[in-house]
Amino acid sequence: MSSDVSFALLLTLLAGLSTTIGSGAAYFIRQPGPRAMSLILGFSAGVMLYISFAELLRESIATVGFGTANIGFFAGIAFIGILDIVIPHEYEAEHMEQPARGNAARPSRLMRSGLLMAIGIGIHNFPEGLVVFSSGMTGDRGFVILIAIAIALHNIPEGISVSIPIQEATGSRKKAFLYSFAAGLAEPAGALIGYAVLFNFLTPTVIYSLLAFAGGIMVYISLDELLPTAHSYGKEHLVIAGVIGGMIVMALSIFLAH
Repeated sequence: MSSDVSFALLLTLLAGLSTTIGSGAAYFIRQPGPRAMSLILGFSAGVMLYISFAELLRESIATVGFGTANIGFFAGIAFIGILDIVIPHEYEAEHMEQPARGNAARPSRLMRSGLLMAIGIGIHNFPEGLVVFSSGMTGDRGFVILIAIAIALHNIPEGISVSIPIQEATGSRKKAFLYSFAAGLAEPAGALIGYAVLFNFLTPTVIYSLLAFAGGIMVYISLDELLPTAHSYGKEHLVIAGVIGGMIVMALSIFLAH
């Protein structure tokens, strides 16, 4: 049990800190073009949707039964949906309205945009820590690695979104990296709090119900955040190509892992 906990927490930390990969990308490529962002976000959504249905919900149904698994799944959707309603979304508006590089924009406005993105992403990353943690408690290390990869993939463009406005406002790549790093820490924080609360209740039924719950969270994030953002770039065919590509990659990964 202790080795499963340690492994789950380690992967949660690595998945959360993949936001810093996005910061590193921003360091070199600056503002990604709409084609790249459409493809990346579509790919991330495809990865998360496929793994939610093909692994998380399927494993839960096989272990705890159809009814219990689906209650967990829709509870996950309700949980993240309520969180999404409660959390202000000004950070998204700031990001979408952010001026292109080279325009005369006040540094304070760009800095505010980056800070709001970091706070919003940090809050939304929190339940994702529970996703990786609950997957890690199954004892199937190949399985939890796939979950962590799925989460990490969609954190990379989030890291870009945080770092670019801060980098533009301050001229400091170090500050941009640190803010992105802080947003990523929300995931291991979610795992640690989940572990502290659930430690005495981690029966197989609870663990696999949490997997279905995690699947609901991932489906909601994909449909409500990733895909609408991807389509906002106006490259619809690249979005669907990314989605299908993400599903194919995860299908091959699951096949090889088994």
